[in-house]
Amino acid sequence: MPGGRRSGRTVGTGTSFDADVLIVGAGPTGLALARELHTLGVTAMVVDSAAAPVHESRALAIQARTLEVLSRNALADDLVSAGNPTGTLLLHRRGRRRRGHISAAPSYSVPLFDEALRDTRFPFLLFLSQAGTERVFVDRLSRAGVGIRRGLTLTGLSQDPDGVTSTLESPGVPARTVRTRYVVGCDGAHSSTRHNAGIGFAGRAFPQRFLLADLQADGLEPGRVHVYLAGAGPLFLFPLGAPAGWRLLVMLPPGRRTGPVTLELAQAAVTRYTRAPIVLHHPVWLTEFTISSRLAESFSSDRVFLAGDAAHIHSPAGAQGMNTGIQDAVNLGWKLALVCRGDAAPALLQSYEQERRPVARSVLTLTDRAFVVATGQHPVLRFLRAGPAIRVGATLMQSRTVRRAGFRRVSELGVHYRSGPLSTNGLPRLASGPRPGERFPQPGMGVTPISEVPPPATGAGAAPGPRVFRMLLCGPSADWPDTLVRDFQARWAHLLSVELTPAAPRSRWSAAPRAGSSSRRRPDVAQYLVRWDGYVGFRSGGTDLSGVAAYLRGIGAHPLF
Repeated sequence: MPGGRRSGRTVGTGTSFDADVLIVGAGPTGLALARELHTLGVTAMVVDSAAAPVHESRALAIQARTLEVLSRNALADDLVSAGNPTGTLLLHRRGRRRRGHISAAPSYSVPLFDEALRDTRFPFLLFLSQAGTERVFVDRLSRAGVGIRRGLTLTGLSQDPDGVTSTLESPGVPARTVRTRYVVGCDGAHSSTRHNAGIGFAGRAFPQRFLLADLQADGLEPGRVHVYLAGAGPLFLFPLGAPAGWRLLVMLPPGRRTGPVTLELAQAAVTRYTRAPIVLHHPVWLTEFTISSRLAESFSSDRVFLAGDAAHIHSPAGAQGMNTGIQDAVNLGWKLALVCRGDAAPALLQSYEQERRPVARSVLTLTDRAFVVATGQHPVLRFLRAGPAIRVGATLMQSRTVRRAGFRRVSELGVHYRSGPLSTNGLPRLASGPRPGERFPQPGMGVTPISEVPPPATGAGAAPGPRVFRMLLCGPSADWPDTLVRDFQARWAHLLSVELTPAAPRSRWSAAPRAGSSSRRRPDVAQYLVRWDGYVGFRSGGTDLSGVAAYLRGIGAHPLF
């Protein structure tokens, strides 16, 4: 990438800004982006057309990778404390009616994930209502002094070489304009940001209709995900906790229906699937919806970016939507921060679409296929769902290998940017360990012990705030002379922390060494540059640090001296 400005805050030529970034939409994606920018020292204005936060559960599952990228400052721990970690699914067959009574149907207990996984702190699916997720974010932002301006709708955008002028309107109030360097639309499937930027949203709508309800349910084993399979399709009951005990999701029979969605309609759907004494009561939210699968033709237009549902929507299969959006925000956030701070060239922002659009396309492919398998009415699919699929699925999930493979896909731990523009192998090449563009194991997951080299405390080398890279120097301390390490850190103290660890990770998925191997094998000498979002940007063997310096210059960064 071309060179950029030197470190230090800059302002557009002759222009003042209301904030560095305007974030349109205060859902999980927008709130996550606001948190990232604030943490990295960049100002954000958050607006939302709704007069109040959501109270419904809406998106309700948080995946392991999302918790990982939110784990800084114990935010993930706050989410886990507020939610319900679940690792088991009960797969039910429908009972049969015989001689006036309903026979018991077999149920299969299926472990969703393998809690023996050592390369993540979060080997589970976390159930937490979208309202609960947003409350955790808003609480963190409000404590940091970041507010949300509600009742404001984006109605116009005007870009120039220095920034964006946005028109915001509110009922009964004269329109106002705000001036920012960048605008990010996190405003959902009907995004006004996407519309005003002139970005297309291609895809299709599915004909099926679904009933969604948050309510209480008697007759269910608590703390489990319950799935009932039948020829018509699946019925799901998820343990929610708040604002109600359970989330019901079921496909409605085809045909026209008039009138509101009622508790009686929900009860009839459950009884039709389960033929069991499950009693629904005290609903707090009942709704009907259809599903679309769409992908924005571009994730950006000059200084305007799209993230979350504004950029991609798909079926709820696999609980991917909110998680993909939050990870969009984390990917874009650190890049916007570097550019706004003057620590990287604007061309760095091109990597957002280059990395995240293929991920979104892959999610659409996965969820579309899962949706067709789960709801398609071909006779073969109906037959499989009514019987064989339950037994085969339960048997397969007993395999640790199958569980781990499925967990990495659904939990998004397998998301990578190996072909992305920010993934570089230096020389000499390493034969093992996480590759550039892959997720790096979290602190405490095998890369231990780590000692951080203190940054320069004063003078030109002082770090102005949070640094977006971790530089891990692996191998015996004798291979890393103190003068080499401290000089390198002093030159790049505004961008990275330097950490020493005695051994390099030995596998792609887990940095934990094999038992008994460390005493017989000399630790590898290696270097890893780990990005703010936890992915490897650069790696190489040896102790020559010129490769990582060239990598940083390549994104438009400059040393302090």
